[in-house]
Amino acid sequence: MKPWLFDILACPIDKNYPLKLYIFSFENEPDEFQSIITLYTIRDLNSIKNEKIFEISYEDNEILVKDNIIIEKTILKSYLDLTILNLIEFENVFDNTTNEISKKCIEIIKSDVKSKIIEFSKNPLIDQLDSVLPELYFINKIKLDFEIKSGILLCTECKRWYPIIDTIPQMLPDKYRNEKEEIKFLENHKNLLDKKFFNQDLKPFNI
Repeated sequence: MKPWLFDILACPIDKNYPLKLYIFSFENEPDEFQSIITLYTIRDLNSIKNEKIFEISYEDNEILVKDNIIIEKTILKSYLDLTILNLIEFENVFDNTTNEISKKCIEIIKSDVKSKIIEFSKNPLIDQLDSVLPELYFINKIKLDFEIKSGILLCTECKRWYPIIDTIPQMLPDKYRNEKEEIKFLENHKNLLDKKFFNQDLKPFNI
């Protein structure tokens, strides 16, 4: 499951949105995360632009921007507002993996990336867009180039949880779920979740 998919997933039972996402493992190797952090840290604009993620154009005296997340040409201010919404949704993402480098990536998004883009959006000038291009690049790469191998999606309204198994979110109605297999899934990953998680009235199964 690509992290961008989290932006559109709602609970199939009560339609609650957003869910909470607990990540147990990624398909990607740690050095893939490190390469993104390194490029972000050194702020290599040439390398970022060479990947052609961003398209900037001028129409009717308006600056339009699109990227791999916001795929329609959008007026700069609206583009930044949509990006900020994507970043706010990351407050519901928790990296519970044993990978310290991926954890660092999620923290960078929740702190530095979000704060810099919010600040820039207050007075967005096209000639200063390069100042936040590494931040915009970072969120694009994490959301689209990385694959969650296993984890849990949780509806905070009805307390239903849905496993992510081999990159696929298993969001089935209760009657189609396999209690034995899903209890085993929880048992196998209980060391990656705290007691507070299990103390909830989880549905349809708990341990």
